[in-house]
Amino acid sequence: PDKSDASRAFAAKLKDALVAVNVKIFDDDLSAAAYEAQAPENHFNQTLAEATRIGAAIGCDFFLLVKSETLRRESLAKGAYVESYAAVYTVSARTGRLIFWRLASFEEKNEDDARAKLFASTNILATEIADKIKKASEREKIEKPAARFEELPTENSPEAKNFRPPLPYRRLRPAYTSQAALYLIEATVDVEIDVDENGAVSSIEIARWAGYGLDEAAAENVKKMNWRAASRDGKPLPTRVLLRYNFKKIEAAETGN
Repeated sequence: PDKSDASRAFAAKLKDALVAVNVKIFDDDLSAAAYEAQAPENHFNQTLAEATRIGAAIGCDFFLLVKSETLRRESLAKGAYVESYAAVYTVSARTGRLIFWRLASFEEKNEDDARAKLFASTNILATEIADKIKKASEREKIEKPAARFEELPTENSPEAKNFRPPLPYRRLRPAYTSQAALYLIEATVDVEIDVDENGAVSSIEIARWAGYGLDEAAAENVKKMNWRAASRDGKPLPTRVLLRYNFKKIEAAETGN
């Protein structure tokens, strides 16, 4: 979806590498038109619902999103240098999940050398992507439907009567990763969790993904939380909860909201 010359050039090289490892690629123009017709709010920060709609519109099993840039940087340790990078998102059209995310980054003294190293990495990257697609396809074929957990009722609805929602004993905030800070990433990560009748988290699903280690940071944060189970009429009740974490570049690279 990123239409810069750098992204287009890298995507073309990656496409050739994927074809070489027997990944079937749909027509570029038709896929792009189908993708744009869905107009996701944020190309690189999609919900599962947005991603599945895009996949259905394209008619594919998986789709890739690419963003590439060549940047001039400077540090005390390295002095002035050039970085060429590409962030590649591999998304399942069936589930909307981000099944694989990779940041390929190379540093050199000049743009041509940095870009050449980045392009040379596409063969290894394509092999990784093909392997992840194969494994995800196998998992999805045998994956059982998620257990039914009651979702939080709407305020003032009949279901809300005598309902006490689940509550974390201590609220924690996930780390805003150094990788996200380096690329000035602003993103929202939604985590859908199932809290059982004992207050244990039995399932964690990233319902809106972002890459740059933010999904993993949010999931790890959830694993550290302890919960008081929901209840209705005093009886413990398993429930499904959506947690939202907003990561912003203006914050020190320590926490997400």
